[in-house]
Amino acid sequence: MDSIVVTGGGPLAGEIPIAGAKNACLALMPATLLSEEPLTLTNTPRLSDIKTMTTLLQSLGAEASALQDGQVIAMSSHDLSSTRADYDIVRKMRASNLVLGPLIARCGHAEVSLPGGCAIGARPMDLHIHGLELLGAEIDLRDGYLHAKAPNGLKGAEIELAFASVGATENIVMAATLAKGTTVLTNAAREPEIVDLVTCLKQMGAQIEGEGTHRIEIQGVDRLHGATHQVVADRIELGTYMLAPAIAGGEVECLGGTIDLLSAFVERLDAAGIAVEETARGLKVARKADRVRAVDVTTEPFPGFPTDLQAQIMAMLCTAEGTSELNETIFENRFMHAPELTRMGAQIEVHGGTARVTGVERLKGAPVMATDLRASVSLILAGLAAEGETVVNRVYHLDRGYEHVVRKLSGVGAQIERVKA
Repeated sequence: MDSIVVTGGGPLAGEIPIAGAKNACLALMPATLLSEEPLTLTNTPRLSDIKTMTTLLQSLGAEASALQDGQVIAMSSHDLSSTRADYDIVRKMRASNLVLGPLIARCGHAEVSLPGGCAIGARPMDLHIHGLELLGAEIDLRDGYLHAKAPNGLKGAEIELAFASVGATENIVMAATLAKGTTVLTNAAREPEIVDLVTCLKQMGAQIEGEGTHRIEIQGVDRLHGATHQVVADRIELGTYMLAPAIAGGEVECLGGTIDLLSAFVERLDAAGIAVEETARGLKVARKADRVRAVDVTTEPFPGFPTDLQAQIMAMLCTAEGTSELNETIFENRFMHAPELTRMGAQIEVHGGTARVTGVERLKGAPVMATDLRASVSLILAGLAAEGETVVNRVYHLDRGYEHVVRKLSGVGAQIERVKA
């Protein structure tokens, strides 16, 4: 397996372009299943998860191909040949479950394997299933597959989510676009990726109101048509690279970023002593003092602090002045990076869903192991602030969520390289 070697050094300077959002793209791609006409996505990230979703759509008979060096994905589902999403593909990525709602809505039946992904928590399918059943689907679990059918088609319903799940919101909204009548979804997720999906669905002819709020209303239509849609900037990649100068020092401009994508995160950076300035091209980030200040962080659904940035900000807080407390409320198993950071000299105590981080003056390079996607990049960030060499092993996780991480960080002065196994 490949590894990434980081040598801690001086401050960073320059520009980092921010890619299209992985999590938005993975919801937008299954939307092609709702229509016989072509759907084209631009500003798409070049990641292994996108390739996995492409393979899944192709296995269903959809046409899907990457153009312009992978930054455009052209799709068409005019002639689907299957409604079975096989385990061999779905096990690689949890977002594969997002084909369930569109397949039921368009074809009236589907067989979708229970999904995989990073080992950061259970993330069950019960909210997806409950919502789709209220729309009229009949779903049962057999042999690790969700067997779903809607013999009488889907019908609008009032659905309240027990938790503001992003995936369940996306699955239900897509299914409801072709249901008869009106669907009202309350306690819906509000993430920018939801808004981006709804924007695309509207371009395809869907009638939806309330995206970005906890109440989304969908008026079903008979059919959707084709569209071309630009994927929103990846707020998690944005936040990750904003932390690079916060950890290593210097000043970096993240091209394509906007504060509204990460307002709660930016507020925590400000409290820690990190200057964030909105420019005509993105966000300029710089550390105000030699060391950042300790801050407390609690992960919450959007617009709160993103769970997908918890590992990265922990890396920054390892060298902060004082003690920080991080409360993880979204996933129950998301501190697996903490033992690896302690190998680099960090002082971290984990008790259930809370981690207490007492800052040290300097981390020390060490061999560490990536346990999941966001943990892998947090260890790379920590290496920017460490004395000597940090070797991050098992970086295949990284390819699921960050394109050209070595190129982007070395472009602003980081000493980083990828070493082939």
